[in-house]
Amino acid sequence: MHIPPYLLTLGVVKPLNYTIMIIGIPKEIKNNENRVSMTPAGARELVQRGHTVYVQHTAGINSGFPDEEYEKAGAHILPTIEEVYAIAEMIVKVKEPIACEYPLVREGQLLFTYFHFACDQALTEAMMKSKSICLAYETVVDRNGALPLLVPMSEVAGRLGCQEGARFLEKPQGGRGILLGGVPGVKPAKVLVLGGGIVGTCAAQMAAGLGADVTICDISLPRLRQLNEFMPKNVKTLYSSTYNIEQELPTTDLVVGAVLIPGAKTPHLITKDMLKLMKKGSVLVDVAIDQGGCFETSRPTTHAEPTYQIDGVIHYCVANIPGAVPYTSTLALTNATLPYAIRLADMGWEKACEADPGLKKGLNIVNGKIVFPAVAEAFGWEM
Repeated sequence: MHIPPYLLTLGVVKPLNYTIMIIGIPKEIKNNENRVSMTPAGARELVQRGHTVYVQHTAGINSGFPDEEYEKAGAHILPTIEEVYAIAEMIVKVKEPIACEYPLVREGQLLFTYFHFACDQALTEAMMKSKSICLAYETVVDRNGALPLLVPMSEVAGRLGCQEGARFLEKPQGGRGILLGGVPGVKPAKVLVLGGGIVGTCAAQMAAGLGADVTICDISLPRLRQLNEFMPKNVKTLYSSTYNIEQELPTTDLVVGAVLIPGAKTPHLITKDMLKLMKKGSVLVDVAIDQGGCFETSRPTTHAEPTYQIDGVIHYCVANIPGAVPYTSTLALTNATLPYAIRLADMGWEKACEADPGLKKGLNIVNGKIVFPAVAEAFGWEM
């Protein structure tokens, strides 16, 4: 096959590995999920490399990208989700398929999206039954061992989680009626952030920027030292233990749960009994709900009905927080995922994963078998 010079200048693949692939971009149908998995600019990059991109009608409209922009980029528009799944060799999504999509997934089809299998047995069993290739954004790692496809959405979720927490502290939303940053002569709200990763760091920075009194917890002393070095003066660090969390809760107005164990179910750091330590109208924001949540009383909610109360404590557990700001989120997500999508399309998933061990770690289910240990462990299954 002749490879045009412009393909080689991008430096992603060698000519001998080059393939042509059909890529499908379905519309997200999870409740209030307004993101789309790829911008028109991303589609154009794939088309220019010789691939064919099919986009479902209005897939990008809620993110600010109408069909006409995809067509200008060289993509083709298909009327239904069934047609997109039927024709594509690789499906690129934002969120995991939901029940009505399970029958559409074909044997040998590559699905590249967020899956979070460890907290969804029905999804796991459905994808195993389909014998598809499930490559999860959340377990891909880079050369430094970081999670490059989680970072952009974690940045959005951390910032937005704090913003939503501040909103639900307002009295009309059921909260205590506290302004996060206070005013002269009145103390600011106290914010407790559990987890010092990307989500927790962004949440703490946002809360600190609004003037709150912030405490951020983690079990890694090296990470706490790092946070001490660059966080503002109104952010304190605290070693994460049950005792320390219990000591903080009586005076805390907003808790942001930002704990992550890649690919595995999140531990519960605040139990139901511990809610009794908190003031009525205080708020819990569980950003880790995709992985099961880090509060025992957490259950997934939607942007349509984002909160519920237990023991007078407001729980915000929206499973797709970045979906509330789809324009920003879609741009950030495509920036991160596009280089990997190009590699998968150019080389095929097997050669791409062979060439990049970090991308290979994204494989969770292959041809009906679980290949990611934490998923099997979550359900007590053999690999």
